[in-house]
Amino acid sequence: MCHAYSITTNVEAIRQMVQTIFRLEVGANVGNLAPLAGVYPDMLAPIIRNQPGFRELIKVRWGMPTSSQALYQAAQARADKIAKKQGRDLSPEEFAELVRMEPDRGTHNVRNTKSQHWKRWLAPEFRCIVPFTSFAEVSSEIGPDGKKLGNTWFAFDDSRPLAFFAGIFAPQWTSVRKTSEGMVTTDLFAFLTTDPNNIVAVANPDAMPVILRTPEEIEIWMTAPWEEAQKLQRPLPDGVLQVVSVGPKEDPPPFEPDEPEPSLF
Repeated sequence: MCHAYSITTNVEAIRQMVQTIFRLEVGANVGNLAPLAGVYPDMLAPIIRNQPGFRELIKVRWGMPTSSQALYQAAQARADKIAKKQGRDLSPEEFAELVRMEPDRGTHNVRNTKSQHWKRWLAPEFRCIVPFTSFAEVSSEIGPDGKKLGNTWFAFDDSRPLAFFAGIFAPQWTSVRKTSEGMVTTDLFAFLTTDPNNIVAVANPDAMPVILRTPEEIEIWMTAPWEEAQKLQRPLPDGVLQVVSVGPKEDPPPFEPDEPEPSLF
């Protein structure tokens, strides 16, 4: 699964691209978006989402809600440990509180779109596109020191042109993301994955993000019924992507800040 990506294109460049290429008016509510050379789960990152009558560029927390079944099982495992330590079973009220407060770090990739858990967010009003300039898979290759090489970063070419993942979002979801935070209500997002093409499969033989390559694909993703939009959950053709970096936790832009920022379109 894709566990990290970068978005080093500034807000104005994203807005101009969306308005010029996709001919969409997008409100920007992200403030000053500094280059993000490494976006990891639970971080805030920009998405463009459908809103009534317009589309909105906004920062959202990466990681959709985890299934209630998985959270229940995690709470049950925690209850078993507490019961063993205290030498007694928890009361129904105590267990119910454990379930309610079970930390949900979020699910950052969505693969099984036939799952009842995900079906509620597959309608156009919950779809979004996620801008990125490169993405990372954990390399399975071993270096000379006997350790894994770390992140393998992929992009369309060395210039890291701006492109988009096919995403979904959950507005104003209430949960415990971190025990230290307690219960919070926030917007969440994730993006879809699919089978890898030949380039990504070298690092991850199981999955790659769903990437939208044309304005037409983006429009289908943002507006079409699921029966049509689901056809976009497919790997990119072989040879389209390339490895641009191996090892580092971040993938900084290859251009100076005052240079034009590259775009896939």
